[in-house]
Amino acid sequence: MSRERFEKFKQVLRQRQADMTVLTDKVHKAQNISAILRTAEAAGIGTIHMVKPERGHLVYHNTAGGIGRFTEQVVHDTIEQGYDHLRDQGMQLYAAHWSDRAIDYRDADFTQPFALVMGAEKHGLSNYAAREADAHLTIPIIGLVESYNVSVAAAIILQEAMAQRTAAGLYEREVAIDEHYHRTLFEWMHPKMVKYCRKHKLPYLPLDEDGDIMPPEDARYRRPFDD
Repeated sequence: MSRERFEKFKQVLRQRQADMTVLTDKVHKAQNISAILRTAEAAGIGTIHMVKPERGHLVYHNTAGGIGRFTEQVVHDTIEQGYDHLRDQGMQLYAAHWSDRAIDYRDADFTQPFALVMGAEKHGLSNYAAREADAHLTIPIIGLVESYNVSVAAAIILQEAMAQRTAAGLYEREVAIDEHYHRTLFEWMHPKMVKYCRKHKLPYLPLDEDGDIMPPEDARYRRPFDD
């Protein structure tokens, strides 16, 4: 992989917004999960959260043109677990939902830590998700349709969040160059080697200034280098 690609990966990691995420409440259609993943990654979100649907399987692997490799997915069994997890991280829960207490999505403060909660395709948010959300957000509509597709609504709101955070300089914040940073770079740069290391329970290897793996002395690593 080229040095330019390596530098792009580092730039993207530096702009990741650890205090901004999405929680889907039983969204199950692969095309919607795929679109939400793509939008979230484009807005600088490194991790999204999903609640399993009541029926069927949550399909998200191999979607979004491979972009799922760059965005971690955390799956919760229930919406209660998802809410508790995100609240423990100090996030406000903004639910896309029409109600008497709903506000225009542009009036929300997206510069604070938050999770955008999106309901399922047919039934919308569960009662618990709506009741326990910190705020309800609506997107104005002047046509005959009652609502936007869930992935389109997520994109509209996340673009507003991105605009607010850009204006506040949040994409220019210093990030910790720590173990998580280096591990993520390795996983992005060398997915085949990641599979090998996981299979054989081996630690990741250091990278040089171009993002290439530094040849190890340990013989357990020889096979992937010889292939």
